[in-house]
Amino acid sequence: MCYQPTTTLLSTTLPPTATHPVGDVLLGPSFQPSSAAPAPRPVAVILDLFGTLVAAPTAVERRAAAAQFAEILGVSLSVAEAALSDSWQARHDGQLTSTTEVAAHLVTRCKAIPACVGELEMLLAQLAAVRLGADATLLRALERLQRGGARLAVLSDASPDIAEAWSRSELAPHFDAVVFSCRTGAVKPDRLLFQTVLHELDAAPHQALYCGDGGGDELAGAERAGMRAVRVERRGGPGSLVFGETAWSGRAIPSVEALPSLLDSWGKR
Repeated sequence: MCYQPTTTLLSTTLPPTATHPVGDVLLGPSFQPSSAAPAPRPVAVILDLFGTLVAAPTAVERRAAAAQFAEILGVSLSVAEAALSDSWQARHDGQLTSTTEVAAHLVTRCKAIPACVGELEMLLAQLAAVRLGADATLLRALERLQRGGARLAVLSDASPDIAEAWSRSELAPHFDAVVFSCRTGAVKPDRLLFQTVLHELDAAPHQALYCGDGGGDELAGAERAGMRAVRVERRGGPGSLVFGETAWSGRAIPSVEALPSLLDSWGKR
């Protein structure tokens, strides 16, 4: 689960980024006009996870999950929510290295009995598996990208429960590399994450296209790392939670499902 601190400003009220037809997207760090030579077709596509490949959670879903934590821990909902929010950094930047450690940390934070750790660990694993469920249309799009020769990677701020559930998800077989913040020791938009995923894909920055919904200042972070970037409309809808989003003046497409057409038409304008 990827809960940010409740004191962090929710970026759910930014004006929508213009979504352009796939054939109108010319990507480069400065988005050259159509008269300029098109940028080389990307050989690597790096995708955000939450809000991009799978739905970002809503406030209602977040509260329901916190209620399950509260029941196991024997504390109030407000105490459980505070523990989740206050532990976001530790769960995502590598301070906690396993689901067991996450469960133990939350038990300690809530002053619950140590016997709760095992049950809480199982709940974390169950929720992670649900969070990684993917739409059939998205899986078909990933297959099409693979058939087109693109090397695919996931780059995500994620906690150990997500990282441990990943290999059992239906998404995992479609990716050549995966970089999770909890394994790398940094959160977006830290340049280390982008450098790590490029190394895993054996790709230079100019060969890569980054695709995400914009949380965590990821799009600008990708461009600062030398990549091209495109925004997708947030999976899960406008009511989904997102944190650390900044205004984006670059190009956007409706969803990951539009990426195969984007790459197929690359450079043909």
